[in-house]
Amino acid sequence: MAADEEDSLYVLTAVLLTPAQFPSVLGDDYPAACAVLRLEPYAEGYGLVLGQDGTGARWTVVTEDVTQVACAIAAWDCGMEADLSPDERDVVAALPGWPLDLAVSAPGLPEPHDPVLEGDLAGSGPVLSPPDTSGWGPAQRRLGADEIALQWAQWRAQLEENVEFVESGEEPDAQVRRVLEEVRNYLDSPPPPGRIRSAFASGDARTLRADGPGWSVVARTDDIAFVLLDEAPGEVRPVGRGRELPELLTALDGIAVRPAA
Repeated sequence: MAADEEDSLYVLTAVLLTPAQFPSVLGDDYPAACAVLRLEPYAEGYGLVLGQDGTGARWTVVTEDVTQVACAIAAWDCGMEADLSPDERDVVAALPGWPLDLAVSAPGLPEPHDPVLEGDLAGSGPVLSPPDTSGWGPAQRRLGADEIALQWAQWRAQLEENVEFVESGEEPDAQVRRVLEEVRNYLDSPPPPGRIRSAFASGDARTLRADGPGWSVVARTDDIAFVLLDEAPGEVRPVGRGRELPELLTALDGIAVRPAA
């Protein structure tokens, strides 16, 4: 195989790594996610392009051209074809391995495998690998919160018949109270970028995501909240609106980072 073929990157997917949008599985906030990839948490963020070289080895190319990556992702989401070839001038790093699980591979190449870091590749650093999500823990908790945010209507429907709960100010249990207090503290002491994120929801509402040590909160500004805890494997605890939650969610939305329009 020619050297240029070995150096080619066959793109499989791409993700954004910005304060407002980053793979939650990597960390509770943007700086933590950047640390996994040994990157400086620049405010402008990065695009991550995951693919295979000509030998089938896994590589993650980090580019500063966030717009190009975002446009490609948007096109793919709409079922359209879009070429994604980062300009070498915008490439920050080519990291061995993938930080995320992928179930796809490039046709006509060997099965995805970690590259052998010898010779010129010896200085590429440790091979990236996805966080362990085989058991309940921070990574699995954050993935669970991602799922609730994506499937809000389904999770919310489970409480539709319990209108009294949704509107009540019933005091939550001690674990949940601790989380809400930590979230309130974010209003006085702003957390690292990405700890609180706001995304579009239906109507004028926003979907809020807040994370902290051992917990994740998913909420809609016009509705309720769900809490996930490291210490409560697999449990999802709803928090009714009551009198305090609407004000708290509005305040959090005011300091949350948002995706670029």
